[in-house]
Amino acid sequence: MAHRARASYDSRVFESPMPRIAPEVVLRKTVPGVVRYEAVVDHCLSVHSGAPARVSCHGGAMRAVATRGEISVVPVGASDQCIQDDSSEIVDLHLPSSLVRLAATELGLDPDRTGLEPQFCIRDERIEHIAWALEADHRAGSPSGLLFRETLGLALAVHLLTRYRGAPQSARAGLSPSQLSRVREHIEAHLAGDVSLVRLARVAGVSASHFRVLFKRSMGVPVHEYVIQRRVERARRLLNEGQLPASQVAFEAGFSHQSHMARCMRRVLGVTPTAITRAVGS
Repeated sequence: MAHRARASYDSRVFESPMPRIAPEVVLRKTVPGVVRYEAVVDHCLSVHSGAPARVSCHGGAMRAVATRGEISVVPVGASDQCIQDDSSEIVDLHLPSSLVRLAATELGLDPDRTGLEPQFCIRDERIEHIAWALEADHRAGSPSGLLFRETLGLALAVHLLTRYRGAPQSARAGLSPSQLSRVREHIEAHLAGDVSLVRLARVAGVSASHFRVLFKRSMGVPVHEYVIQRRVERARRLLNEGQLPASQVAFEAGFSHQSHMARCMRRVLGVTPTAITRAVGS
């Protein structure tokens, strides 16, 4: 009996979802115009990787030439935008919140009250070194494996919290990590269809009115805005792949029609689907 009970317990342990701590590498090419930096789900590090590009930030108050290696740190819930006079290439490193929480714990900090301070156009050799290593592995098809990415991700998160930690955040209860994981997985699985507030609340195990408050506390944005952001991101990825016409991309991403996708994409990313398609074809 004891052996069977232990086997059942071990099965539950291995079936439980593990927190995501490996950074995601996204290679971007931007065209002249408004470029928006927004961290909706994960913390985001954007590293300029191409030729110098003239940029204007903070409503035109600051003009500069972005060069290879310049970094912007955009914590979850933060955003910024600039106007680029030139095309540019960017390596985005998306750091899961669970990774930053793990790093905070490693440093003996309270993960519920520890966050990052936004940084724009900074130089940091350690971040650059890790970013180029992750970029090279990504371009090669990730031959180094998950452990390599997780190890570099943890080193990066520890460095960020050591050097760019924000003021302690007030502890506000939101969804638990397991609730948030279930909700996000449900949203991703149903982006192409209708996403119901009542259904999401049931997935989280709370009332609909309570869910709205808890979700915003956890993610920093209302749930409807989060869903739009995820649909825009899916549409951007599909357009970059170049396998589907824009009308089909709109359907696959859950938009009611192509014009709806274009409006949301312009608001969120500052570019139109046509601009993304042209950039892919160039």
